[in-house]
Amino acid sequence: MFDTLKSMVGIEKTDYAQMVKDGAIILDVRTKGEYASGHIENSINVSVDQLENNLHRFKDQEKTIITCCASGMRSGSAKSLLQAKGYKNVYNGGSWLRLNQKIS
Repeated sequence: MFDTLKSMVGIEKTDYAQMVKDGAIILDVRTKGEYASGHIENSINVSVDQLENNLHRFKDQEKTIITCCASGMRSGSAKSLLQAKGYKNVYNGGSWLRLNQKIS
């Protein structure tokens, strides 16, 4: 019953490490300056305010994309934008530091 409730409210445990092993894209939506100060290896940096103009970089709308930023706010906005544009497998990874810990 608890698993059903977690699923209903979106508190499911997400295995980000497995997603990355399976080929997920990590999309860091912070500014270039923030990204330059530290980021997840092999992540792609497109600031959230430039994302809509760069969707051509993410042609496969079925590919898993994990968004991240400094706190999870901008990555949440990026997730919503991607989903609104038809991307099917988008996850908000939250803070890039915390996401990096989860996938390491």
